[in-house]
Amino acid sequence: MKSKESLIREIKRMIKDYFSQRDYEFVPGKTKIPLQAPTYGWEEVCEALDSLFSTWVTMGKKVEEFEQLFAKHLNTKYALMVNSGSSANLIALSILANPTLKNRIRPGSEIITPATTWATTVYPISNINCIPVLVDVDPYTFNIEIEEIKKAITSKTKAIMPVHLLGNPCSIEEVMEIAEEHDLFVIEDACEAHGAEVNGKKVGTFGHLGTFSFFFSHHISTIEGGMVVTNSEDYDELARALRVFGWARNMKRFEDYVQKYKDVDKRFLFVNVGFNFRPTEIQGAFGIHQIKKLDKFIEIRRKNAKYWNKKFEEYSDYIITQKERLGTRHVWFGYPITVKSQSSFTRDELVKYLEENGIETRPIQIPNIVRQPAINLIKHRCGDLRNADCIMKNSFWIGDHQGIGEAEREYVANTIIDFIENRVK
Repeated sequence: MKSKESLIREIKRMIKDYFSQRDYEFVPGKTKIPLQAPTYGWEEVCEALDSLFSTWVTMGKKVEEFEQLFAKHLNTKYALMVNSGSSANLIALSILANPTLKNRIRPGSEIITPATTWATTVYPISNINCIPVLVDVDPYTFNIEIEEIKKAITSKTKAIMPVHLLGNPCSIEEVMEIAEEHDLFVIEDACEAHGAEVNGKKVGTFGHLGTFSFFFSHHISTIEGGMVVTNSEDYDELARALRVFGWARNMKRFEDYVQKYKDVDKRFLFVNVGFNFRPTEIQGAFGIHQIKKLDKFIEIRRKNAKYWNKKFEEYSDYIITQKERLGTRHVWFGYPITVKSQSSFTRDELVKYLEENGIETRPIQIPNIVRQPAINLIKHRCGDLRNADCIMKNSFWIGDHQGIGEAEREYVANTIIDFIENRVK
């Protein structure tokens, strides 16, 4: 009978062999080009198996290692992993609203955020009993408009929550200037913007707190997962408690609490309110290998976008594509396209043609959350959202990921160009 060690070695060898066999061949017009492709390989699977074989599968050393690697990648002091990007947003806001903070966000306060967004940027604002103030976005970047932020500020405003949508950095330096002028918190939703930069600094590290997602469709994936990042030791310490029931055991000041509350069993010492947002070691196992691949994946996305932008230059009378703004590094969560209102075709006609030809499409996340029925369940405030409405009507995005090579991106370009030229004729 083989030993457990030899069986494990054999299993890992077979896994490596499995992933080394390429069974994919792109056939133009027949092979579907999806919005995303799996980012993991044999390294992640074998690392996860090690955790399964050891039976230590809940949050442990691999999660901690990934946190350290991610903090180093961002050049931030602290990174705390949770079970999703949505949880990361709720943790970040809950930190700033926590009763233990002297200058906390109080119930009924207003938090400014863009109307073109994702639901779990807005919902957590309501979850902490605050009011989301939904403002318009730039029609070319899809990011929050600086002038709209200024107009939305009132005596009730306590924070700004910008989103770096689709990997395109927002004007975060200007956001920080406004926040400093009005003494506001800033929570950066960078869930779609891993590795994006403004003047050489990674997004997610400008604000008081930043959040990231590692959902299956993102630049790197832990299947599900998220991260809260900060340079504040106090915020990080609070995050450690809030992540797991308000438990003290994972806090750096654990021994201080043990001494202060000697009558309570230190194994079950709760010093704050909290959630159960723990990630698993399986997610941590994926993360410690995924982070090493991130820059390579980003360069493929950037190369694809550069190719498409050049190809579509002569069709600027009909479609708008995003350009990388000076001083920024766009990481292209997807490749967005806007059909101009005066074009001889509509967004829906182009989308239908692409789908029929095997190119998957999606709307721009939630282009205007105010048009969603769920918003009626949330107390909110909003202004003129004409750009968000335009994006809802005229914009969409296609996949731009590490699974798209020369043949795929050429097919995508030719398909879009053929459609435009045939419609123009």
